[in-house]
Amino acid sequence: MQNKIQTLTRAGLIAAVYVVLTLVIQPIGYGTVQFRVSELLTVLPVYMPEAIPGLAIGCFVSNLVGLSIGANPAGGWDLLIGTGATVVAAALTYRLRGIRFKNLPVLATLPPVIVNAIAIGVELALVYGGVPWYVHMLGVAAGQILACSVCGTVLAAALNKVKTL
Repeated sequence: MQNKIQTLTRAGLIAAVYVVLTLVIQPIGYGTVQFRVSELLTVLPVYMPEAIPGLAIGCFVSNLVGLSIGANPAGGWDLLIGTGATVVAAALTYRLRGIRFKNLPVLATLPPVIVNAIAIGVELALVYGGVPWYVHMLGVAAGQILACSVCGTVLAAALNKVKTL
């Protein structure tokens, strides 16, 4: 019972931190060129599988709040596509958890970059129209590389020093 409570608590905390980090910088967390600092948390499935639902819930709530305050131009589509992309990327990150370079899960930071660039790139092309999907894809990929691969690797390096995860 204690383990289940701890697992649920960690998933909930990940979701809450994701939402807070997204909303703190919400003007640049949505739109064609976006940088969600919260995406650095996408490295967490490497360390704990409960990060997968935590990230999914955090993404869904962030997109819902963004929609409700008018910050999320993708609207309701982002609730489905953005959350779905997060689940797929987090599951792939978890699958790549054992591949390390100098004890860092560098390869595991790539699924959120690739999956979100494609999924959100297409989503934004449908929402905005007139601009090819690959232009949106490049904008999303740039923000994801910075958040997931750069900041996520820094977070992973810090987590590697913590022995109690």
